[in-house]
Amino acid sequence: MQGDTKGYKIGDQYETYFLTFTVVGWVDVFTRQECRDIIIDSFKYCQKNKGLIINAYVVMSSHIHLICRAVDGSEGLSGIIRDFKKFTSKKLLEFILNDTKESRKEWMKVVFQYHAKYNSNNTKYQVWQQKNQPKVLLNPKFISQKLTYIHNNPVVENIVEKQEDYLYSSARNYLEIDNYILEVELIDFGSTEGYIPR
Repeated sequence: MQGDTKGYKIGDQYETYFLTFTVVGWVDVFTRQECRDIIIDSFKYCQKNKGLIINAYVVMSSHIHLICRAVDGSEGLSGIIRDFKKFTSKKLLEFILNDTKESRKEWMKVVFQYHAKYNSNNTKYQVWQQKNQPKVLLNPKFISQKLTYIHNNPVVENIVEKQEDYLYSSARNYLEIDNYILEVELIDFGSTEGYIPR
């Protein structure tokens, strides 16, 4: 996988990473529930069929934060991310370009076309920035910081008052509130080795 401008890259394909997926131009496509649901459905598919283990996530208006890893024996995290981004790009574009309610459709098309001009991998539109800023999570303190950061994102952005009030994150999973929308493998900080999935 190509690293970002700071040189971050996925080395070990089966380690646990903190990742950020950002829409080009920071376009806030995920203000639409339909677009958020495309992401959740794609996560579910990758969990069931491609060996993606998700430990934590949040879907914000223009970006996604994720703690995840690939199951041993799968194609590895880079391949899963590549396929996830390719599929979700297609589905998001289909929705945006065909949705009669989307008043910003023409503006979004211009932004996606502009960014595609500078990327030889895209012929017409580009939805996702190429960089994912992967950071390997080995230290329990660092893992805890990233987990808190993920779940606090909607609070910091003044979308909700409490983490558990935001549906499109794993905060409800960790607080053991039943009506969450995506299964995750919870991180257990009680392990003497730092953390283990529980």
